[in-house]
This record gives sequence, C-alpha cells and structure tokens, in this order.
Amino acid sequence: MSDSPPVYRRVLLKLSGEALLGREAYGLDPEVLHRIAAEVAEVRRMGVEIALVVGGGNIFRGAGLAGGGMDRVTGDHMGMLATIINGLALQDALERAGLFCRVMSALTVNQVCEDYIRRRAVRHLEKGRVVVFAAGTGNPFFTTDSAASLRAIEIGADIMLKATKVDGVFDADPVQYPDAHRFHRVTYDEVFARGLAVMDTTAVVMCRDNNIPLQVFNLTNHGDLIRAVAGENVGTFVERGES
Repeated sequence: MSDSPPVYRRVLLKLSGEALLGREAYGLDPEVLHRIAAEVAEVRRMGVEIALVVGGGNIFRGAGLAGGGMDRVTGDHMGMLATIINGLALQDALERAGLFCRVMSALTVNQVCEDYIRRRAVRHLEKGRVVVFAAGTGNPFFTTDSAASLRAIEIGADIMLKATKVDGVFDADPVQYPDAHRFHRVTYDEVFARGLAVMDTTAVVMCRDNNIPLQVFNLTNHGDLIRAVAGENVGTFVERGES
C-alpha cells in the first residue's frame, strides 16, 4: 500500500474479463472479486472518485465467436451481455466492501442495472459512489478498451488505469521473452511507432487526442492500484508527449 496522498481526483479503471478468472478456468473467482473490491474501497477512502469498465472475455468474446462462424454482431452483443454479468458481480463485491455502487449499461436492461447517462454517471461519482460501466459502447466492433477510453473522456477522468497480468508495457511478450524490456514512461506516438501492445488503435487514438494519460499496471501485484493512484512509479505511464 501507499502512504502518499492521491494525485488524481477522478480515475477510470479498466478491467478485462480474464482478470476476474483468477484460478478458475471459466467464469468468476470470488477471491479476485474480493481483492479488487478491497483495493477500490481503499481508493475511495483516499477521496478519489473511481469508475470501472469491465470486459467479458471470461464468459464470451464476440470476435472469438465470430471466428467460429457466428455472425459478428450477434457475437458482440453476447459479449456485451457478458460484461453486464461481470458488472453485477463487481457491484455485489463492492457493496460487500461497504461501498455504494451503480452499474450503468450501454444496452437497455434496466430491470438489473441503470441505463448509461453521462450526467447521471458524473453525479453518482460526485456523490462518492463507484460506477461500473458495462456493455462496452453498446455497439458491435468496438472493444471494451475503446469503451474505457470513451467513458474516461466523457466523465472527465484525470487518468485511465489499465489493469493487466503483466508489470506494464514491454517491447516483447514478457511471458515468452523473460528478458523483454519494460518501459517506465512512453508517449502515445511511440506506442504507434514501435507497435507496442497497449490497447487497440481506436482506444489509443482517443486517449492521445483527448490528452488522457494511461497507466498500465499488474492487477495481481497487491497494492499497485493504490500506488498508481498515488502517482508512484508502477507499471508503465503512457502520455501524449510534446506536440
């Protein structure tokens, strides 16, 4: 954990669906949900407003289903529904950690969660509630990374925090190449020039063009989320750089 004060007022945390797998082969690991909720609760205790965007790859991935012959739009809609399942699971874990939480969906399923309305989302954050954005952008062919960039811009987040299973951005896959070099800081233009695996191109362009910095960190390192919010040197910091 960090003893440093937060350097951000409002943050958006992007979680992949796979991050919720933990030790499970499929679905959700309650231990992982509990740990994420505990760290988000610590962020709130620091006085930071926090919103989350969650993927659905632990349940369904539209592109993968399309690769098996399914209509891509249908597959993507199934993937969006998977993110709503994950959002509800996160809401339950966050509320058990003592937080007030709202799930807001880009698809209309208002029997289980709220419709996404930007002004309402901002109001929830201002009242100290955690907001979980589900169903991506509500449109097929857009990843949840793109949805996270969009929501970060819309709510006026100071930074987007992308949780992964590795310690940041590398010049090669660190799982296959243990000697891969980790970048501590890099610009968005360098991401494009080097072809670095950070997010999909649409998401990176949106962050760059709207001057939203990005910090990529390892979700499995206990306390890295807190340290990132405190501005400590964890993972990789991606910024716009000089124009």
